[in-house]
Amino acid sequence: MLRGLHTTASAMIAQQRRQEMLTDNLANANTPGFKADQGSLRTFPNMLIQATGTDHSRRFGSNHVGELATGVYMQERTPDFTQGDIQETGNVTDLALLQGNVPVNEETGQAATLLYTVESDDGTIRYTRNGNFTVDGAGFLTTSQGNYVLDSEGERINTGNEQFTVNEWGEILTGPDQQPLTQLNVAIVPDPAQLVKEGNGLLRYEGEEPPVTAVNNDDAEYQIQQGFIERSNVDAARTMTEMMATLRSFEANQRMLQSYDKSMERAVNDVGRIG
Repeated sequence: MLRGLHTTASAMIAQQRRQEMLTDNLANANTPGFKADQGSLRTFPNMLIQATGTDHSRRFGSNHVGELATGVYMQERTPDFTQGDIQETGNVTDLALLQGNVPVNEETGQAATLLYTVESDDGTIRYTRNGNFTVDGAGFLTTSQGNYVLDSEGERINTGNEQFTVNEWGEILTGPDQQPLTQLNVAIVPDPAQLVKEGNGLLRYEGEEPPVTAVNNDDAEYQIQQGFIERSNVDAARTMTEMMATLRSFEANQRMLQSYDKSMERAVNDVGRIG
């Protein structure tokens, strides 16, 4: 009975964490460049049951009775880096990154992902797909949270104002004669599973193989669309359906837990009563 309590409790915790993940996805359905998380539920290792103190071995040739499931848990949350829809905004500082062919890991079959490179508040390198940029008071191209967007040389981009043009290769052209200023850096992250969300659309890479630039790289194809943003890849209708299914599963395990609790209460107060 105590094992049943543990199994149902672990299932409730797993469904609660899955619900939190789905809620976070739905809350960011309108966040540019947001990548929905996917959760994987795994079972704990099964427990092997053996009979002791009986003639089970003589009758069946072995003490082995069978396996007992010990519950489930939510192992991890991994972002889905599929391309989101492109929406026109008309703002010159909005830059959508359209991903084409990218390198694929031969062992895992996992495709790389392309990301903008930015400088965080503490000066470290971070990555993002949120192209909802702006120009700050000093003329630097930044994210909406003030993180500097970097060029292919790893330097901050100073456009001076919003009077600039970005071509499909990410070259920034300024002035009345549209002279090249610099080029946006687009990084190839070989293992997207090593990206960790930090909030505000920023991602931290923790892989061993460092990202390389996609600029002038024949292994990666991409296109920059000025005046457009990449929308979130969250499917709101599907997410709502999954949230309802998760809630139903949580409630079913909750009723089972209450049933175990009542059984234990009866065993203690009634069956176990002396006299």
